[in-house]
Amino acid sequence: MYICVTSILLKINHAIFVYRAFLGIAMLLIMQVALCQNAFVFDSILAKKPILKTVSADFKKYRLQIIYTQITRDAQGVPSFKDYTYHVDSSNYFYCASLVKLPCSILALEKTKQLKIYSNTIMFTDSANACQHPVKKDTTALNGYPSVAQYIKRMALVSDNVAYGRIYEFLGVDYIHQRLSDLGYKNIRIVHRFDGGCKGTEHTTTNPITFYDSNLRPFIKLNQQSSSAHYIHPLGEVLVGKAYINAQNKRVNQPKDFTAMNYMSLQNTHSLLRRLIFNNYLPVEQRFDMIDDDRLFLIKYLTMYPRESSHPTYPANVYFDSYKKYFIYGDTKKTIANNDITITNIVGQSYGFMADCAYIQNKKEHIEFMLSAVIYTNEDEIINDGKYEYNTIALPFLAELGRQIYNYELKKK
Repeated sequence: MYICVTSILLKINHAIFVYRAFLGIAMLLIMQVALCQNAFVFDSILAKKPILKTVSADFKKYRLQIIYTQITRDAQGVPSFKDYTYHVDSSNYFYCASLVKLPCSILALEKTKQLKIYSNTIMFTDSANACQHPVKKDTTALNGYPSVAQYIKRMALVSDNVAYGRIYEFLGVDYIHQRLSDLGYKNIRIVHRFDGGCKGTEHTTTNPITFYDSNLRPFIKLNQQSSSAHYIHPLGEVLVGKAYINAQNKRVNQPKDFTAMNYMSLQNTHSLLRRLIFNNYLPVEQRFDMIDDDRLFLIKYLTMYPRESSHPTYPANVYFDSYKKYFIYGDTKKTIANNDITITNIVGQSYGFMADCAYIQNKKEHIEFMLSAVIYTNEDEIINDGKYEYNTIALPFLAELGRQIYNYELKKK
């Protein structure tokens, strides 16, 4: 009996070993197929033009990352997605800059719903310390008063940093991180404004906020908030460059420390935009908790050109059509004449890093896809000296990449 049982156990162990080996081989094959598919798509696209060849041949220097999502719909119009990636690695650091305006806009519209107020409700920002600044007027708004909706317009249209600061303060640091964690984005860090002279923990202490009705009677007051936790950078210590120019305009001969600054990976940005666009196709528990009119409002202003806005208004010679449309059009300042192509996107540009995350659509041609990319252009490796190759390398690369992916979609169709 003992020998029989032992024999059976040996056979079971052998079967488990064979199964695990088979599973391992199968997984390796799946990974290899995915890598081959990625290589097939990007090798053909990145070989099309000299600027694409130049950057992709030295992708480590340029810290290049690309995500391309093909979108197909079934007979009922339900979308499905297929992702292709090129050197995407969340540990390959880049400064996210204005990309954080996307999650903050989304969370702000969720929070107005929770507070049971309209997003265009009058919002006054108060101050409780020297670093903070009160705001009770907004000359860009039709009624002259600030609101969550007006700040979001300004961010979506021209990436307004002052508007971002007021939305950041409305949300509060703890709320930002708790809600992003609930949504599955545990490694996003949003811990500072882009305007003002705040330092250290002043950045994570946010202003009192009061909402008013149309007769300027206060009805909701939010107290000053201080973060209850220290939100550490998920990559640990982050150093970039060989030197930097400090606040006193002096050169410091050591890498710039980005450890205490905002962080969001390209995958996170791509995922957030996809969820926003296709929110109504997700299971209810995965959707953003916002009024659908507010969701469509955000998409509308992420898509518009600055010249199309009436409140706020922007001079076309400064805020040209491609001001924040890097893909396809980033290397020209001419008025975009093609009304068939729409681009719903968020961009980031700072310290030599340039990124774009976009949903690109042409309903006439039945084309829709998503494209995200980041590139670093800082030949002298000195941070904050104002000498970056945005216009000679970054924008030409992103524009051409967008055109080639769009042409690939045309041919694929």
